[in-house]
Amino acid sequence: MEIKTLRAGVFGLAVLLFAAPVHAAGPQSTVPTSGEQDADSLTEMNKKLTNPVSSIWSLQFQQNNLRISPGPGEDEVWSSNLIFQPVMPVGISDAWNLITRPVLPLVASVPHPGTAPPSDVDRAVGFGDTTLLQLISPGSELVGNWLLGAGPSWIFPSASSDFTGQGKYQVGPGVLVGYLSEKWILGALVQNWWSFAGDGDRAATRGMNLQPIAAYFLPRGWSVGYSGNILADWNAPKSSNKWTVPIGIAVNKVQKIGKLPVKFSLAGQWMPVQPQRYGQTWNLQLQVTPVIPKLIRGNLAEPSSLGFGLGK
Repeated sequence: MEIKTLRAGVFGLAVLLFAAPVHAAGPQSTVPTSGEQDADSLTEMNKKLTNPVSSIWSLQFQQNNLRISPGPGEDEVWSSNLIFQPVMPVGISDAWNLITRPVLPLVASVPHPGTAPPSDVDRAVGFGDTTLLQLISPGSELVGNWLLGAGPSWIFPSASSDFTGQGKYQVGPGVLVGYLSEKWILGALVQNWWSFAGDGDRAATRGMNLQPIAAYFLPRGWSVGYSGNILADWNAPKSSNKWTVPIGIAVNKVQKIGKLPVKFSLAGQWMPVQPQRYGQTWNLQLQVTPVIPKLIRGNLAEPSSLGFGLGK
């Protein structure tokens, strides 16, 4: 039943992504039509949604459907998670922004070693640990097409199960470096954490998440690019268990639903490098990212300029 539901969801999103309107041929005009202007606006919106430090607010829902290898010679099993990732930029001044990016695993289904016998595979389902990244970023008037940001990244032990979280408070730096051109974006967002408090019975943690950012923008709100996050567990006892390295590709489309711009993404990832036990082998990822109005307007340096809520 789970596989049928997954296939139906993928087929439905694929139909939505690849359905394109057909236009009749006609005389060419040098004046942009309303349709051409709408297509250009979709491409610009795609650029903003791909840019980690843009000024727009968005709400991303990400579904990951992973295959997990319990160990050499053992059958792979499914793991899945639904992640909610809002992006909420607020102006510090006319030239600087504070980008707040929480990551909330709403549902995580995680396979783990059984208790009797340990060779069996059990499963835990629950809420995961919450990540909070806050980047201070200069605007384009200071750095042009460069994308720069730095700030603290936190992990809070909000998981409802020992197997869906690490049980530790963690903190470390987050750094973004990138470049956005007319046709492409290239960069990387790296976060590294160390545990400093939490459940005394749980092991100390030290890890990294490196998100490469690479995409090529096509007309009418389409883009193709890299998909995947490189993970490192610095405390893993063996070097072969430290890294998860994916190779992935994503197809993205921004489409207006009424007046609301929404970005749809379909990605496949293969992990040639993974931990020996319970490592990720591949992932099918779906993302839906609607744009919402800014709920905090103005900038913090001028309190009189601030506005809140959905008003203009």
